[in-house]
Amino acid sequence: MNDRQDPYAHDPYVPEQQVYGYDAYGQPVYRPDAPERVYDQYGQPLQQQTYGYDPYAQQAQQPGQQTYDPYASHPQYQAQPQPQQTQQQEWIPRQAGPPVHEEPVAAPGRTGQQVPEPRPAPGGGDGTGAPEYRTEQFSFIEEPDADSQDVIDWLKFSESRTERRDERKRKGRNRYVALAVVLVLAIGGGVGWFLLSGGEEKKSEAAAGGAQKRDVIVVHLRQTRGGDSATALLVDNATTKKATTVLLPNALALGKEGGGATTLGKAVQEAGTGGTRDALNTLLGADIKGSWRLDTPYLENLVELVGGITVDTDTAVPGPKSGDRPLVSPGRGQSLSGQTAVAYATYRGPGEDQSKPLARFGQVLQAVLRKMSSDAKAATTTVESLAQIADPSLSVQQLGASLAHLAEKAKEGSYGTAVLPVQSDGTLGERAADSVVKDVLGGTVKNTDRNAPPRVSVKNATGTPAATGSAQVKLVNGGYTYVDGGSAGTAAAASSVIYTDEARAAEAKEAAKTLGLPERAVKKGDGVGNADITVVLGKDYRS
Repeated sequence: MNDRQDPYAHDPYVPEQQVYGYDAYGQPVYRPDAPERVYDQYGQPLQQQTYGYDPYAQQAQQPGQQTYDPYASHPQYQAQPQPQQTQQQEWIPRQAGPPVHEEPVAAPGRTGQQVPEPRPAPGGGDGTGAPEYRTEQFSFIEEPDADSQDVIDWLKFSESRTERRDERKRKGRNRYVALAVVLVLAIGGGVGWFLLSGGEEKKSEAAAGGAQKRDVIVVHLRQTRGGDSATALLVDNATTKKATTVLLPNALALGKEGGGATTLGKAVQEAGTGGTRDALNTLLGADIKGSWRLDTPYLENLVELVGGITVDTDTAVPGPKSGDRPLVSPGRGQSLSGQTAVAYATYRGPGEDQSKPLARFGQVLQAVLRKMSSDAKAATTTVESLAQIADPSLSVQQLGASLAHLAEKAKEGSYGTAVLPVQSDGTLGERAADSVVKDVLGGTVKNTDRNAPPRVSVKNATGTPAATGSAQVKLVNGGYTYVDGGSAGTAAAASSVIYTDEARAAEAKEAAKTLGLPERAVKKGDGVGNADITVVLGKDYRS
């Protein structure tokens, strides 16, 4: 930039000694140790006596000469000459500033007025008067506009009011949305509660009668002395979250493989666990998945392994010898060890039928389950400690898992005991079919059909063992269900055919003809409980 293009090249108020250079807008950049500059309201530098030299101070007037102020319309009547600085300043060469090709303008958005070009003093412009000022030596001066702040305040007010209005609208919409959501949830919750609460009873009824998940195993308690047995079904209903012990009387009539009929007590001794399980499945229409043979020594060990049991006993169990103190005393909350538990579960008092010891066996079973661990691994460990030979239908692990589930329900109080009601002939009536077989086992009794072939029990009193086989073949070929009645201790002179129900009289006469017996042998009387017709073969029977 040359001196003609630099607006500050000949500024008499800017000594070169105090200027480092020029910024991007052509403004001089002063030395850091330059004195602070003070200006009046017209932009003229004020004289300060503290400084040795003021580059903006006015020069001394000549006698009789007026000074022209370009920022005011009247002349200055008094000029204070600034004494010249006597101290020699260090010379700093002029630094070229950035090129400037346009006139300085006010910053965007700001209000400013350009300082008017100074008029030459009277007689000036010829070098004899005041120095001539040029336009590029002046810049814009900020003049505060009182209206600008009002405009800013109004814009802020308008913006704030708009924002508040929009905020109110937004909050209003949010409230409406929240209210709608609450109403939808309330209505949905009410309908759901109504459906759940109103349908809970129907759901329970449907679960009770519909398809349910059951785990059924059969357990046989067998006495090592005497050979008597007691049988129960352990039912774990995963759908209703309940468990039940179903006690089965020994008089329950079961069909035999290959034809004929027998009782549950005899089937346990003769057919074993597998045959008995199959016969029970056929009769009850249940899905019994496995058998657990629990002989009395194992029951004793099991009670000991769980730490003893507590039972509400209904009778006193005498000691093994006369005069010994009772093994078990009647009363609530009796503590039983392994030995006393077995004695109580198998005791049958004078005049008692088989239902009494069967009920006591059920008490002991439930008490054992209450003491057994509900953890499958721990229950399996207990079963393994018995050192039993597991039935092929039920492994030790399966038995332990089933007992753990039953133990959990016994501890929760969701465990019950039911007795399968058996009629005098060993069959199951309608009450048994509805209350136990259908509700508890989910099965259907097969022998309640009145059109089923009559069951005929045969006892051999001829003194000839071969007569039993001959009678069985004749009855099965005749369409009857054969029931083995065993052999009599003494021989009988004449045969007899006995029926209990009058409705079976005609069938009894037909059975007599099938066996080759005279009609006079048929009579009404008390027969065995597991058959419709009871036959006693005497010496008059011909094979």
